[in-house]
Amino acid sequence: MIRPQDFVERMRSFGYRYYAGVPCSSLTSLINYTINDRHLNYVSSANEGDALATCAGMVLGGQRAIVMMQNSGLGNAINPLTSLTHVFRIPVLLIVTLRGDPNAGDEPQHELMGRITGTLLETMEIPWEYFPTEARQTEGALQRAEAYMSREMRPYALVMRNGSIANQELPANPSTEAFPIAEISSTRRLAGISRRHLSRADALRRIIEQTPETNTAVVATTGYTGRELFALADRPNHLYLVGSMGCASSLGLGLAMARPDLRVVVIDGDGAALMRMGNFATLGAYGGANLIHILLDNEAHDSTGAQATVSGRMSFAGVAKACGYPIVREGDDLSVIDDLLSSQAQMGPRFGCLQIRTGAIEKLPRPTLSPAQVRTRFMAHTGARLRVAC
Repeated sequence: MIRPQDFVERMRSFGYRYYAGVPCSSLTSLINYTINDRHLNYVSSANEGDALATCAGMVLGGQRAIVMMQNSGLGNAINPLTSLTHVFRIPVLLIVTLRGDPNAGDEPQHELMGRITGTLLETMEIPWEYFPTEARQTEGALQRAEAYMSREMRPYALVMRNGSIANQELPANPSTEAFPIAEISSTRRLAGISRRHLSRADALRRIIEQTPETNTAVVATTGYTGRELFALADRPNHLYLVGSMGCASSLGLGLAMARPDLRVVVIDGDGAALMRMGNFATLGAYGGANLIHILLDNEAHDSTGAQATVSGRMSFAGVAKACGYPIVREGDDLSVIDDLLSSQAQMGPRFGCLQIRTGAIEKLPRPTLSPAQVRTRFMAHTGARLRVAC
């Protein structure tokens, strides 16, 4: 059994100061130790996929990051593990608990995942080894992880058996800063998408005009949004997510935390936001004033045939307000974007929902750069570097 401080302090010497995850009883001591240390950053994510995307954003910002999750949470993380960290080649260290360990008793809901955890990681081409149980084993495990991540620029996993780490109390359980309750500033909302005059391209052009390359990062969700942004202006401060649907906002959160000197603009869609709506609460709790979350709502999964979403029956602005965003805007004209991007507010993240019509630019291209090339160009532009091998 290893003490949490023996592991975390060795991780600190490797440059790891950023953590995100979802609690598991086997992770209690490790999470408690990171929360207790004010020099470490821990994000309590709504689900494991969001935690992974948040850490990916931190790595893009030039920081080392660790995701902590129960093995059952691998199911929530498969999408970003295969279509975000794999294709963009983002090295994130995973700590995955082995609930349902075939060599130990556990609850029935963990039995199957316990048997297939190693196989599942291997199927996703993620090498793994068991989490160290003695302090003297830590150095070797981290060196092997570093060697792989430095060479392949992809995740590596440490699988933690129950009882691997000693108890660590949580003397204080600090809550995140609460911002003043937002008042929703709203322009008229048109009934029915067919009457809306703004296109996605109209909104993206306005965002491009107000996001200078020198100090702004723009993260575009998957589908038509990233493709149209690329078609209108392919710039080095753009990140086009080609997969990991719903993860743009969590990646943007991690990037904004790692790089407070950058203004991070996330361009979301209604289908993507609905898929991972729990992340609204995480952004409301942890987001800083440099994070701007713009949602383009056309009430449809536009890139797959414009099948209707359920967004016409709810209010994203109301959700953002309830989740703690201190500044919230909604409407069907470009003043929504103008207000968000011109605001000089110094507290918390800003959110805006802009209603648009369906449809896209004719003969819409796809990005000609690979995801890894987009990542490399973006990090070179922002001056960040992938900090892996010591």
